Amino acid sequence: MDALLDFSGQRVIITGAASGFGKLLAEGLAQRGASLVLGDINQQAVDTLAAELRAGGAKVFSQLSNVSVEEDCRRLVDTAVSEFGGLDIAINNAGVAQDFVAFEEIDSVEWNRQWAVNVGGVQQGMRYQITQMKRQGSGHILNIASMAGLGGAPGIAAYAAAKHAVVGLTRSAAMELGPLNIRVNAACPYFTLTPMVAESPSAKVNGVEAMAATLSRGCALKRLGQPQEVANAMILLLSPQNTYMTGQCVAISGGASSL
Repeated sequence: MDALLDFSGQRVIITGAASGFGKLLAEGLAQRGASLVLGDINQQAVDTLAAELRAGGAKVFSQLSNVSVEEDCRRLVDTAVSEFGGLDIAINNAGVAQDFVAFEEIDSVEWNRQWAVNVGGVQQGMRYQITQMKRQGSGHILNIASMAGLGGAPGIAAYAAAKHAVVGLTRSAAMELGPLNIRVNAACPYFTLTPMVAESPSAKVNGVEAMAATLSRGCALKRLGQPQEVANAMILLLSPQNTYMTGQCVAISGGASSL
């Protein structure tokens, strides 16, 4: 296996692992030799995925995990340490979408949901991940943010605010932890037809194809990315050979960041 894509011996946590990017990352890293702790709010789905990966020879543990609950974030790290002896890579992927609404229609329920999961889930996860990585003297955290965290996002302002916060957490932690040999980066995808997007209220009302056609006009390639394309870019960012990148919030956007 090419050393760039060899994750043998790497001990990895993935949140939101039962679907979308999380599932693709779990499958891709398992194929490349990583040992995985998978968390998701859908326990049946994440347990099924773990069983499939173990059948293929991977070392995988799964557990129910609601990242808005601090204890669940701690338990993921505890499992990595107890089962694998440590934690090399943490992928804070779990998140919730926001349906398109006018700014003034964002209520406190939606705002609090975005903050609890998309921000709190990352911050709480990082607390325990960093504590373990400090003990080891090394580690890499990848937060899954969004293009909405790098610029304005009309119609999804609460989601954009939350993802801007993830970008801020990423950059701040990278500066603080760099001297300790702990790297922190973020991936910032454009709209991609993961289940979170394809099964959103807007997609159900307008149809997935119509929604995709509208959103595609916002990027240079004039098409939405396939989830696997985006996951492949994330795997490159995670490579154990990619050792001099930290504090970066990388657009995976089909050129949307160039417009």
